Amino acid sequence: MNKLNPSIKHHVWVGLFSSLWIFVFTYIIKPFDSGKAGLEEWWLFLSIGFSFITFLSYFIAVLVQDNIYVQLEKWNIGLEISILLLFFLLNHVLSYAYYKSPFLKGIWNFSEFSNALFKSLFLFAPIVLFARWFILRFVPQKVVPVTTPQKDPLLTIKGEYKLDILKIQQSELICISKSQNYVEVFFLEQGISKSKLIRSSLKKIQQKHPFLIQVHRSHLVNPTHFKSWKSANTLSLTHIEIPVSKNYKNNTVVFHS
Repeated sequence: MNKLNPSIKHHVWVGLFSSLWIFVFTYIIKPFDSGKAGLEEWWLFLSIGFSFITFLSYFIAVLVQDNIYVQLEKWNIGLEISILLLFFLLNHVLSYAYYKSPFLKGIWNFSEFSNALFKSLFLFAPIVLFARWFILRFVPQKVVPVTTPQKDPLLTIKGEYKLDILKIQQSELICISKSQNYVEVFFLEQGISKSKLIRSSLKKIQQKHPFLIQVHRSHLVNPTHFKSWKSANTLSLTHIEIPVSKNYKNNTVVFHS
């Protein structure tokens, strides 16, 4: 696996699906003999607890996963295995703690409990793997900017005032940044970086020029001027560096190779 769906929302569904599976499996199959075979209420509380712990463990693992992905800006089979092991380990330890709590008073020791859950893992692990693979279908596809060398559109960026106007070629526009009640347009003129303040808003400009990509609440960038990732949260453009906020991280998929 060399891809990852970074959406917390999608992984919440994976966690809910996994916890539901654990509840059904524990309550119906009753994977180990705890001396409570006839106590349906005990098994119900056990199943509910295991289900909640499964969701909690997966959510913690996803938070760690998200942090790693933001820092490394990549994903591979080694990282996938590490996150799954973290999830299974958290789930196992917390489930045993709940099982031995004064509320349930489980009779098995850690070794016996682990042996029973290890056998169940062969059924549970494929469920989690399938769910994680399935949500990859919802990862936004990379949008490759279409460039037409023969045609470089002329852009007209207007402000609120009659003389507040800038006309440049699309290829010359680097980015546009919010500056209080104005926007600052960064562009090239004969290869030299320049800027111009125009009284307008980022929202109005992006509506008129949808090829611009918003990477921060205060910044729109022209994707053709992307050079490299300066850091996990900073884009290097032509003659300028722009911060990337977490809320707009999904928009930057176009900048990943």
